[in-house]
Amino acid sequence: MNLSKKTVYDFQNQIKDFCDQRDWNQFHNPKDLSISLMLEASELLELFQWGSDSELLESDTNLKIQVADELADIFYWVLLISQKFQVDLSMAFEDKMAKNSAKYPIDKSKGNHLKYTKFKDESD
Repeated sequence: MNLSKKTVYDFQNQIKDFCDQRDWNQFHNPKDLSISLMLEASELLELFQWGSDSELLESDTNLKIQVADELADIFYWVLLISQKFQVDLSMAFEDKMAKNSAKYPIDKSKGNHLKYTKFKDESD
């Protein structure tokens, strides 16, 4: 697997330069950025519509290319939104994982699909 050596910050700057060169910042308000993110996520979802797990997991290289393209589109919008709001995605991710670890302790969540709000309190 060939992993990029670019950082999140590098990608954010690449997108900023791309948009600056095209004078697109005037169109990048929070609502429209969020809509664009959701539209791309919907395009990813569409690739899996009506397929069974076995069909999708055994699918051809073309589907994997399409999935990669849609994930890159989603990543683009996440990066652009984070750049606009000056969010350090690496730190935000670390913070969120710490919160998730607290909400989903292993002893209550291992092998369990329930949302943390549905966990039974041990005093029940």
